[in-house]
Amino acid sequence: MSLMNFLNLPPLLQVDVPGSFKDTFNFLQGNGVYEEGMMHFLKGMKDTIWTHYDVFLADAQALCAILMLIYFAIICYGMISGDKKLEVMPLLRPFGLVMVILWWPAFTKVIAYPGALVENRTEQLFDGSQSHINDLRMQRAKLMVDVSDELFKLQASTEIAKSEADTWYENAWESVKSSVKEGFSQVWNPVVEMRNRLQVGLQLLASSLLETMAIWILRISVYVIFIVQIIFSTILIILGPFSVAVSILPAFRQSFTEWIARFVSVSLYSGIAYLVMYVASLFQQYALEAEILRYSELLSGEGESIEKLSWFAANGVLSFGMVIITFVIGAITMFTVPSISTWIVSTSGVSSAASAMGSGATRISSMATSAVGGM
Repeated sequence: MSLMNFLNLPPLLQVDVPGSFKDTFNFLQGNGVYEEGMMHFLKGMKDTIWTHYDVFLADAQALCAILMLIYFAIICYGMISGDKKLEVMPLLRPFGLVMVILWWPAFTKVIAYPGALVENRTEQLFDGSQSHINDLRMQRAKLMVDVSDELFKLQASTEIAKSEADTWYENAWESVKSSVKEGFSQVWNPVVEMRNRLQVGLQLLASSLLETMAIWILRISVYVIFIVQIIFSTILIILGPFSVAVSILPAFRQSFTEWIARFVSVSLYSGIAYLVMYVASLFQQYALEAEILRYSELLSGEGESIEKLSWFAANGVLSFGMVIITFVIGAITMFTVPSISTWIVSTSGVSSAASAMGSGATRISSMATSAVGGM
């Protein structure tokens, strides 16, 4: 359901977008808010993690055997000296940890299953909204071009009106027949229109630059989150057997449980990211529909619309700024994914990484604000 209907706003008029325009727009800004090729590449990179699980697996198994001997020696010495009594369950724990290392691929997939389940559900929710968002982006871009063309014509008409107001033009032109006037206007209007295209073209270029900058900030933030998940998951899977091995010793008993908590937390990154992207797409949908409604009003051709079009042209850019703001807000909120993950599974190591991501989001937002202010 459209957000316009939900908010009781006027319905949108369907904008006819030619296929050639869609191809050009996709070539310049990518086929979607988040490029499908890059998202497919990131998903493929994530799948390759499981093929590198055995890099240090043999070394971890050897370390586990050595630490088991040390652990049994400590237990036996305590029983020989009389400080401890014979307990069976503590002796079985090292064997359980060895089984985890021997079945490491299956164990990691079982631990990652909740994160994969959340990712599949939220990805379906996100994909369902993207087709409508991309369609709205096409319609808005087409309307922006139509508004710029209308400004070309409007400025050419005002230039002709100014020329006709000159004294020699005003006195001499009254004696000329109307058919000659019409013929002269048909020849002269395109010339004046072409001269004024530079001014409106610069406004359209500035609008495109601001929007391109905002959408790339959004894309970079999304790509960073997925790449961070790939890097963290790779490190945890490859070096995880060492955490299991050292947890045999009583001094490092918590390393295994901490590894599980961190791995589950990192595996939730993509699911939470898709959920944040879905919520951000709702804001983007509202902004796109609101701007489409305003662009359509500017192109209605009525007297009040022409006055609004003149005021709109004086802003310096051919954009209302709502879509650009939603892109920047979506980029900033993407860096909250690690923090949200630690709310679900509390881990100290990921919390420090989340704080680093938060500081990076602050720097990016300040850079975006400076860039928009500079334009």
